[in-house]
Amino acid sequence: MILSQFALDFQWPTFEPFLFCVHHHDLYPEGNGQYGPEKILLNGRNLGEDFAAKDGFRMYHGETVPGFPVHPHRGFETVTIVRKGYVDHADSLGAAGRYGQGDVQWMTAGGGVQHSEMFPLLKTSDKNTVELFQIWLNLPKKNKMVPAHFTMLWHEKIPVYKKDGVEVTVIAGSYEDLRPPNPPPDSWASEAQSEVKILLLKLQAGQKFKLEKSQKALNRALYFFEGQEIKINQEKLNAKTGALVDSNQDLELTALGDGCEVLILQAAPIGEPVVQHGPFVMNSKEEIYQTIQDYQRTHFGGWKWPRHDMVHGEKIERFAQYPDGRIEKPS
Repeated sequence: MILSQFALDFQWPTFEPFLFCVHHHDLYPEGNGQYGPEKILLNGRNLGEDFAAKDGFRMYHGETVPGFPVHPHRGFETVTIVRKGYVDHADSLGAAGRYGQGDVQWMTAGGGVQHSEMFPLLKTSDKNTVELFQIWLNLPKKNKMVPAHFTMLWHEKIPVYKKDGVEVTVIAGSYEDLRPPNPPPDSWASEAQSEVKILLLKLQAGQKFKLEKSQKALNRALYFFEGQEIKINQEKLNAKTGALVDSNQDLELTALGDGCEVLILQAAPIGEPVVQHGPFVMNSKEEIYQTIQDYQRTHFGGWKWPRHDMVHGEKIERFAQYPDGRIEKPS
């Protein structure tokens, strides 16, 4: 049943068509009124490249506000699942947003986009914990150069299955009779043959989750990120461990100890060459060279925002602003 196991460090192993998965869980302190921690907490950090988890949090590439200032992408998608805290988005299309508390942003980089992803510390009298997953999903060759696009899946619209101590948040694909809002139109997840599933599981002690076998070979990976021990069919898996499992068998997952939380990523492989250079994912080295030249020439639309680590003010409000100026807020 278990084909391979791997430890869950900061960045988790993935299987085609998933390219990258990381679990950010940062215990940020009270904000200083400028959306970052007090300067004394920044002493001794390698600002601009801080991944050390000092004092329970990282600044990442941020120097005053934690997060990821403006950077480019081409050729794949990002799926950002924010369980706690907030993310401020801005991009070279003119789109922006603040999302969190269970929201998901699904961005198709396509032919090229620049964006920033900052974690503003909005509360000045309380701690600002941020917890999120970011997953990179490849695009098939025919969609590598589509126009960039982003979709918000507000948490109010994301279906959650709850029964007998089992909770399943359905972000992509389906579970039982639940199906989330559609992914972006050019996504691999929008194609029926892809069988993409992104599920977050929370099981109380002794409870079971079941997923039927697939009729074809898929890459089905489990990431056991919270809890003491689980059982996959009849095999035990320790805490902070992932497993690639056989999709041609029914999956039964049992929570041992005090319960568990698990991320499941499943999909049919695209089956095309993958050549990655940092934030660019194409099918050949020649396409990577062309991407670098295109970015140097066009900057994928440039950057019209007043700061590279763009934040959207002190009001704690979730919203999305699309390139056409339309404003959307969760209902």
